[in-house]
Amino acid sequence: MKALFLGFFCLLALASNAQQRTFKILNANTQEPIIGASLSHDNKIIALSNERGEFVLRSLQSSEEYVISSLGFQALKLKGTDFNFIIQLEEASTDLTAVLVTASRQAAVRTETPVAIHKISSTLLQDTKAIQLTEIINKVPGVVMLNYNNEQHAMGIRQPFGTSPYFLYMEDGLPLRPLGVFNHNALIETNLQGLNSIEVIKGPASSLYGPEAVGGAINLISKMAPGIPTASIGFQADEWGYARTQFTAGGPFSKKWALMTGGYVARQKNAWASNSDFDKSSINIRLDYQISPHTKLWSSFAYNDYFSQTGGNIDSLGYYSRSYKSPADFTYRSSFSTRSRITLEHKGSNNSFSSLTAFYRDNSLGQNPAYSIAWTAPSTSASGQINSNSFTSLGIMGQHSRQFTWLDSKIILGFLFDRSPNTYWAYKINLTATLRPDKKSVEHYEIAQLLPTTYLSNYQAIIWNKAIYAQWDIHPLEQLRISLGGRLDDMSFDYSNYMDQSTGNKSYTQFSPKIGMTYEANQHVGFYANYSKGFSPPALSAVFRLRPAAQAISTGEKFYLSIDPAVFDNYEVGGWASLFQSKVFLDYSIYRLNGQNELLGIRQPDNSTDYQSAGKTLHEGIEYAISYRPNNQWNLRLGATNARHIFVDFVLSQKASDALKNVNNKEMPQAPHFIANVEISYKPNWVKGARVALEWQRISSWYQNQVNTVAYSDAGFAGLPGVSVLNVRLAYQWKAYQVFMNVMNLSNELYANSASRGNNAQDKSTYTPAAPRTINMGLQVDISSLFKLK
Repeated sequence: MKALFLGFFCLLALASNAQQRTFKILNANTQEPIIGASLSHDNKIIALSNERGEFVLRSLQSSEEYVISSLGFQALKLKGTDFNFIIQLEEASTDLTAVLVTASRQAAVRTETPVAIHKISSTLLQDTKAIQLTEIINKVPGVVMLNYNNEQHAMGIRQPFGTSPYFLYMEDGLPLRPLGVFNHNALIETNLQGLNSIEVIKGPASSLYGPEAVGGAINLISKMAPGIPTASIGFQADEWGYARTQFTAGGPFSKKWALMTGGYVARQKNAWASNSDFDKSSINIRLDYQISPHTKLWSSFAYNDYFSQTGGNIDSLGYYSRSYKSPADFTYRSSFSTRSRITLEHKGSNNSFSSLTAFYRDNSLGQNPAYSIAWTAPSTSASGQINSNSFTSLGIMGQHSRQFTWLDSKIILGFLFDRSPNTYWAYKINLTATLRPDKKSVEHYEIAQLLPTTYLSNYQAIIWNKAIYAQWDIHPLEQLRISLGGRLDDMSFDYSNYMDQSTGNKSYTQFSPKIGMTYEANQHVGFYANYSKGFSPPALSAVFRLRPAAQAISTGEKFYLSIDPAVFDNYEVGGWASLFQSKVFLDYSIYRLNGQNELLGIRQPDNSTDYQSAGKTLHEGIEYAISYRPNNQWNLRLGATNARHIFVDFVLSQKASDALKNVNNKEMPQAPHFIANVEISYKPNWVKGARVALEWQRISSWYQNQVNTVAYSDAGFAGLPGVSVLNVRLAYQWKAYQVFMNVMNLSNELYANSASRGNNAQDKSTYTPAAPRTINMGLQVDISSLFKLK
C-alpha cells in the first residue's frame, strides 16, 4: 500500500510539471536575457524572471491580459493566447535618457544618481552603425571626441578638447590602462563591435573610479551572452578605401554555460589624405558560468592589433587647397593590447552584492609621432623622435554592497590593487626640411639620420596603484536621497632613469571626497546637487621628460619629478523633467570646475608640443539634453553645452628674456563656447524595418593659441563659424538582412577637427583636416534567423 501511494504522488508531480510552461524574456536589440522582469496580472506580480531570464508558469488564462515589465524597457501587454517561448522587450528610449546607469559601479535608477551621466543605449548603437566611437560619443551633451582619423582621437569633457590626461576610459568598470600611463588615444584599443552600451559620467568621479576621472569617465559596457543562439556577419565600406568585416556570435550551450564573441577586421588604403593607411583586428570573448541562482563566474578576453600611418597636422596651404598632403610620410602609430579578467559575483541576503575580479593587461604602443617634429623657420633641418611605451598589469579589484532598512540606506565598499611594470624610451631622429618658397612653412620632411643611442627619455618603472573607497547612500525622506563617498588613492613607482643613471621612488597620495543629493519633487520632476574632488598625478612620460628651455628653473632641474598632481574641485547642480505624458524629457546640469596644477600640452616656439603645468584654471558651463518623442515613429534629440575655460594663473615661461611669461585670464585654446549635436530620426510604420536620421554637429569657433590672437572661425554648413556639419543615416531591414548607408559631411564642408598655433607672431596655424563627404554602405546578415537557429 505504501508503494502504491508513493507511485500515485509521483504521477501527480509528473502531471504538474507537464503543465508548466517556460518563457524566456530577452532584450529585443541584443537578445540578452532580462533578469528580474516582472509578470503581472490584475496589478499583482505573479512571477519574476530568473537568472536565465525565464518565467516558469503552471498555467495562463487564455482570455486574460498580462503585463511584462522591467526597468529600462517598455512594458508589454499580452493575452494568455499570445505568449510565445521567446518574448522580447524594447528599450524604454532610443536616446541618451535610459533609466539604468552604473555611476555607483552598480545598476541604479538614473533619478537616484546625483551626477551628470548619460547612457548610450544598444538601440542607438545599432541604429548609428558607426565606424568609430567619435560618431557615438559626440551625441552626449558637453562632450567633444575629436576624430583624428583611423580611430585615433582626442577628448574634451568639461575641458578644452585635446590630449590632456583627465579622462578615465574603462571597460566594464575596469580602467583600460593603469594610473600613470594615460594615452588620449586609448580607445583605439577597444572593440566597437563588442559593445552593449556606453555610459559617460561628466565631472570628477574620482571618489569611486579613481584618479584621471576628472573631466569625466567613459565606461564601455560589453555584450553579454544572448539568451538564445545568435550569429551575424556584416560588411561595410566607403569610397575612400575603407573596408570592414564584422561578426558577433553567442548563446547558451547549457543551463549554466554561455558564450559571447564579437569582433572586426578593418583596413584602409589610399584614402582622401596622404599617409593614412591603417589596419586593425579586434575581438572580444566573454564566457559565463552560472554556479547557482545567486552566484555567477564570468571571464572575458580582449585582443586588439592596430597599425596606422599618421599624417599629422598640415599647414594652411595644404588645408585650404584640400590637397591633404602630409609633410611627413614616415610617421606611424602601432598598438597591441590584450586584456583578460575573471569575475566572481554573488547576490546575498539584505540585497547585498559582492564581486571580486582578477585582471591582467598587456600593452605596447610604438610610434614615430608627427606632433614631436620640431622645426623653426627658416631652417632646412628639423628633429623628431621614435618612442615606445609598454606595460603589463596584474591586479585585483573587489566590491561589496548591502542594503539596510534604517533610512533605506545602502553602503558600498571597494578596493583596488594593481602592479604594472612600465618601460619607456624615446630617441632622436634628424630630419631635412624642404621649404615652401616663402620659407615660412615646410613642404616635406625626410629622415636624415636615426640616432638610437641619443635618448630623449629612457626609463623603467614599477607602478603600484592601491586604493580603497566607500559610498553611503541614505534616504531620510521619501523624495530625498543623500550620497556620501570618498576614495583614498596611493600611486607610487620605483624607477630607474637611464638618462641620468638615477634610481628612486616617487609617490602621490590623495583622498577624493564626494557629497551629493537628489530630490524628486514628483514622479516627473527632480533635482540634484553635488560637490566632488578630482585628482590626477602626472603621467610618467611627463615626469621623466626633459624640460624645454622656457621652463628651466634656477635650480637647474632637468626632469619633472617635482610636478605636483593636478587637483580639481567641482560644484554642480542639475535636474530632469518628464513632460507632456513622457513625450518630452529634459536633463540639465550647471557646473564650476576649479583646477590646480593642471597639466597641459602646450605648443612650443619650435612648433612641437610639450607638457606644462598650469597654476590655476577655471571650467564652467551649463549642459542640457532635450528629447521629444511624439509617437513611436519620430524622435528628436538635442544635446548641447555653453561653457568657458579660463587660465586663472598660468606661467608660460620663467626665462627673464621672454616677453610673454603668463596668460592669466586668457581663454584656453581649443575651448569653444558652444557645442551641440541634434538628431531627428524617423521609423515609419508604413515601411516596417526602415529608418532615416538627420544629424547636425555644431562646434563654435575657438582660439588656436594661449594668447588669444587667432581663432578658428571658418564657415561651415549654413555659414556658421567653427564646425557645422550634417550627417544622414539610412537603413532598411528585411527578414534576416539589413542594408544601411551613412552619408557623413553631407554638404562636403571644408573644416578642421583641430586647429592650433604657437604664441609667437610669426607662428603659422596647423590643421587636422576632417574628411570630405563620405558615403559608407554596409550589409548585415542575421545568420541565426536565416538558418532558424532560434
